Amino acid sequence: MSFHIIPAIDLREGRVVRLRQGDYAQQTTYALDPRELALRYLHAGAHWLHVVDLDGARSGNLDNLAVIKAIADHGIDVQAGGGVRDEADLRRLFDVGVRRVVLGSVAIRDRERVAGWLEAFGSERIVLALDTRRVGNDWLLPSAGWTEVEAATLDELAPWYAEHGARHLLCTDIERDGMLAGFNLELYRHLTDRVPELDLQASGGVRSLADIRAAREAGAKAVILGRALLEARFSLEDALTC
Repeated sequence: MSFHIIPAIDLREGRVVRLRQGDYAQQTTYALDPRELALRYLHAGAHWLHVVDLDGARSGNLDNLAVIKAIADHGIDVQAGGGVRDEADLRRLFDVGVRRVVLGSVAIRDRERVAGWLEAFGSERIVLALDTRRVGNDWLLPSAGWTEVEAATLDELAPWYAEHGARHLLCTDIERDGMLAGFNLELYRHLTDRVPELDLQASGGVRSLADIRAAREAGAKAVILGRALLEARFSLEDALTC
């Protein structure tokens, strides 16, 4: 099984941003054009790009669809999400060239409908984003741009989706997102043991090439790189060859 390095571009009002622990009030805005950044990642050797519509994650609309289309037009394989609520949203993203749609809140709140989409579109076209925060012994599942907490837990929902045809699972420990504190390897080992049939994408906190190697050893099939690349902690070229 190949291992993928996937740069991330988070969008808010068409600009490249990063949030600290998912907090919209703690935003860093980068003086980068998202289209040019995507092209830079493509030329550096990236095959996939992870794009998040942060406006859409809160509003329920695909607010940055035009920018996502412009990025996909470069020819890089894009997985994108944020604001996907119904099948029409999936089709709109597919229509602008997105290869995989990332489903977050709707995957937590409406599992039966998402299972239907997995059957209709195929497991290769959908990524489940079950981002989590540990409270006591439970891995809880915040939604709506991490502003609300749902009743379902990660340990309940991930196996359910594995049984219903899912293939790709993106999981972020929210406490580490944007913190440059390293991946939560305990979380990824736990998921690898519990749902080995899912291809796990690790996200949140990478700070070094050693973190990438550690995530792979913990069972991840891909890593999402955001702030570390934006702040030149290491180059994408080095990450692709590490």
